[in-house]
Amino acid sequence: MHGGRDVANDASTVFDLVILGGGSGGYAAALRGAQLGLDVALIEKDKLGGTCLHYGCIPTKALLHAGEIADQARESEQFGVRATFEGIDVAAVHKYKNEVISGLYKGLQGLIASRKITVIEGAGRLSSPTSVDVNGQRVQGRHILLATGSVPKSLPGLEIDGNRIISSDHALTLDRVPQSAIVLGGGVIGVEFASAWKSFGADVTVIEGLKHLVPVEDENSSKLLERAFRKRGIKFNLGTFFEKAEYTQDGVRVTLADGKTFEAEVLLVAVGRGPVSAGLGYEEQGVAMDRGYVLVDEYMRTNVPTVSAVGDLVPTLQLAHVGFAEGILVAERLAGLNPVPVDYDGVPRVTYCHPEVASVGVTEARAKELYGADKVVALKYNLGGNGKSKILKTQGEIKLVQVKDGAVVGVHMVGDRMGEQIGEAQLIYNWEALPAEVAQLIHAHPTQNEALGEAHLALAGKPLHAHD
Repeated sequence: MHGGRDVANDASTVFDLVILGGGSGGYAAALRGAQLGLDVALIEKDKLGGTCLHYGCIPTKALLHAGEIADQARESEQFGVRATFEGIDVAAVHKYKNEVISGLYKGLQGLIASRKITVIEGAGRLSSPTSVDVNGQRVQGRHILLATGSVPKSLPGLEIDGNRIISSDHALTLDRVPQSAIVLGGGVIGVEFASAWKSFGADVTVIEGLKHLVPVEDENSSKLLERAFRKRGIKFNLGTFFEKAEYTQDGVRVTLADGKTFEAEVLLVAVGRGPVSAGLGYEEQGVAMDRGYVLVDEYMRTNVPTVSAVGDLVPTLQLAHVGFAEGILVAERLAGLNPVPVDYDGVPRVTYCHPEVASVGVTEARAKELYGADKVVALKYNLGGNGKSKILKTQGEIKLVQVKDGAVVGVHMVGDRMGEQIGEAQLIYNWEALPAEVAQLIHAHPTQNEALGEAHLALAGKPLHAHD
């Protein structure tokens, strides 16, 4: 036990909140709950921080940054700097990545301990609507929060073996840069690994069954990313689904539904993540489920009054910051506050490939469905007109989607460092800002941030560095 009492020797203990899973959603609920005076127990079978810290967001972004440094070394002469690129030291990349994780992990452990949260290490199972069994003991709670997260998915007939056919978990600890790789899936995870491996020197092909890379983004963003990937030499095949994979003498062969084949040293299966819920007692206790997901309302309540669920376990956006917000919402609701449900359209979304894809709000296509095609205005601002983007030698666009004579309902950005611009973009969407209101704000020059300001100036009918 850490940070609290030994519940194994005190069967009479009843916590206000027992949380099953210590990832983004679980630990956020624990921290906020303790802050609000709740007596909290947090059960985790692996490490606090969950997928995001140890196997997802943090390590992948470290790999992508290492790849960015490699690209900068290769391309340094275009900035007047003579540098030589001597290759990737994979062991040193992992050391850097693990140091980042370790520092954040220690900080989180200290934070949890300082809030007097009882941490129980072990695999828990829901044993009643008010208890979780772990390590042969029963942990009682007035309320239970399920936050068991997700794991990499595969496809029927495709076995991830950790050898030549790997998941993102395996890719994060690979002891070499593969000479060639097929990435099955052109969503966030797929294009991020494709981008990093290309920067490390691998020959990469992405296979996506839908008609665009990052298919949930605005189509304009997808097309801009595809153009950038072509320029970088990242190959991709769109619009045809996977049929089978088989070993060759020294690699893997992938066959698509149209008979086309691809061969590479490794196959990364990046077809999404599925909920961790099997065998955990959820259905036995009457919790409503669908395809392994726990069903909840807008306040993250299940159909069982004493049980809530958050994060990748529920069918909302699979993003760490979404789980974080959902966990806070549950803690505040249980503490008697009146939290506002999450507006999932208002959640910022970033794909950290090179170039980055960032968005908040709805796509142009979705806006037309919601408001009518004649009521939607879209504007594109090319980063070629932005001084800092020129200095960085990045290309891309900011696309704004507006309800005619009304608020901006979508901001879609492609270009290096666009993830850093999503903060203002989410304020614009979530505060239902009019273009003229954003146009009044003074943006620092020269920054990429002023591209957002310029785009809104143009949408407000007074373009400066943009053509009509």
